[in-house]
Amino acid sequence: MGGVFSRALLKAGHIVVPVTRDTDLEATSAAFPDPDVVLVTVGESDLADVLAALPAPWKRRAALLQNELLPRDWEAHGIVDPTVAVVWFEKKPGQDVKVIIPSPIGGPYAAQLSAALATIDIPCTVVADATELTAELVTKNVYILTVNIGGLTTGGTVADLWNNHRPLAKEVADEVLAIQGWLAARELDGDRHIEGMEQAIAGDPEHKATGRSAPARLTRALHNAAHAGIETPRLQAIAADHIVEA
Repeated sequence: MGGVFSRALLKAGHIVVPVTRDTDLEATSAAFPDPDVVLVTVGESDLADVLAALPAPWKRRAALLQNELLPRDWEAHGIVDPTVAVVWFEKKPGQDVKVIIPSPIGGPYAAQLSAALATIDIPCTVVADATELTAELVTKNVYILTVNIGGLTTGGTVADLWNNHRPLAKEVADEVLAIQGWLAARELDGDRHIEGMEQAIAGDPEHKATGRSAPARLTRALHNAAHAGIETPRLQAIAADHIVEA
C-alpha cells in the first residue's frame, strides 16, 4: 500500500520521503519537521508500536489506512484528527491495483490524497464528518472480519460465503457487529453495515474469503469479545474447529 500511495502522490507532484523500519525516526523528523502528511502503511498488528514511536511533530500530520482500524486505535497514542483512508482496493506482488469499490477518505489531507489516487485511476470519496468516517471504518471491518472468519469454515470466495452459506455468514457478521459497536463505543446501524458489505462483495465476488491473516483476526475478535463480555458462540465454534487460541 505504501508503494501505491507513493506512486499516486509522486504523480500528483508531491515530494515523497520514504521511511522504513530501519530509518532513524528522530533524525528524519528533525530533517523534515513539517510535512504535509505522514502516511503510516504498516499492518494492523504493527500499528500500535509504530504510532507509539511516531515523533510528536508527525502525530499532527498522521494518515492511517489499516484494516480493523477505529478511532480508539489512534486516540490511544495522542493522535487527534488524523487523515484516514478506508481502503477498498488491493495490491498484490506482480499485479496491478484492483479496485473493489470507491475508497472513503476523511481528515485534513483527505482531498489531496483523493486527488492523488485519482491520477492512477483509484476512485475515492471525501468524507467530511468524523461520525461518518467511523461508520465507513466499521463497514470495512465488518466485511474483512466476516469474510475472513467465515471463510475459515467455507473456503471459496466471498460471493460463495454470502450467497450459499448465508446463515453462517450472518451469524459471524452479527457477532462482529456487536464487537465493533463496543470498540467504537456507539450503537451501530447493522443494516447499513451489512448493506455496505454486500456492495463490497458485489464489487469483487471472486475475492477469496479467507487468507493467512484470518486466524489472527479471529483471535483478536475473540479477545475483544471476552474483554467486553460479549457472547460469540459462532466465533468460538469456528475457533475450536480451526485450533485458534482465544
